[in-house]
Amino acid sequence: MIVQDDDGETFLRTLGERVRELRARRGMTRRSLARESGVSERYLAQLEAGQGNASVLVIRHLAQAFGIDPEALVAASDPAPETAGVIAAIRSLSPEQLRSVQHFVGSMVTAGDANARPRRIALVGLRGGGKTTLGTLLAHERGIPFIELDREVEREAGVNLSTIFEFYGQAGYRRHERACLERLLDTEPRFVLATGGSIVSEAPTFERLLAACFTVWISASPGEHMSRVIAQGDTRPMAGNREAMNDLERILAGRDALYRRADVEVPTAGRSVDESLAGLRAAVPPPV
Repeated sequence: MIVQDDDGETFLRTLGERVRELRARRGMTRRSLARESGVSERYLAQLEAGQGNASVLVIRHLAQAFGIDPEALVAASDPAPETAGVIAAIRSLSPEQLRSVQHFVGSMVTAGDANARPRRIALVGLRGGGKTTLGTLLAHERGIPFIELDREVEREAGVNLSTIFEFYGQAGYRRHERACLERLLDTEPRFVLATGGSIVSEAPTFERLLAACFTVWISASPGEHMSRVIAQGDTRPMAGNREAMNDLERILAGRDALYRRADVEVPTAGRSVDESLAGLRAAVPPPV
């Protein structure tokens, strides 16, 4: 019998936490992760509990399913001293200071057009928050296009999202998502954009969005997210999952810090459409 040393146990426990965190941020159930990675649900449960002895092949399959490099999944090596110093400094900043840093970095990326961000409003948040309803109304008021990024992905791919995920997995969806965002930034000087709920989990694409658009987190309580999605007749990816609410709460918890990187938050919990629209109208830059 092989006995794990303390370092080995710590590594496996950390790996399990990392897999659970990535799954929550991407809104993936164990079943969907098992389907995309080829790793069984039972083994995933053991791995997330820190009890699975993951092989290199398993790590590779999981990384491919998440659309990241295997090195990013295990994160076994320490960062360079310069990087570690920057990370330590960033972790000590307040939310307001972090937003200032975010805007500073974004200004370097979009230095060629200082007015680009206020003209492009991007709504982020989980399904059922009100992005489509509020985005449509705001765009109509301003006389600018309202665009749903997922519909652009479907148009570019020529198939619906379910088919994209079934045949190409999350990595394929992410490629289309980034390509469509870049195309919109190249061709549309003004818009209100509703993004997919998991865009915040794809760091390069989310960083691009933050740099190029004024971003708004349309937030709601887990119960309202769930009830609105069900009212729309769309329970993906909750269908057939007996722990749907627990999954939803884990997704929100896993993405909370990412959603908070938006420029502003507009809560819709307990508010009518008119009240929420008034909040959005007041939160975004005036038309330019």
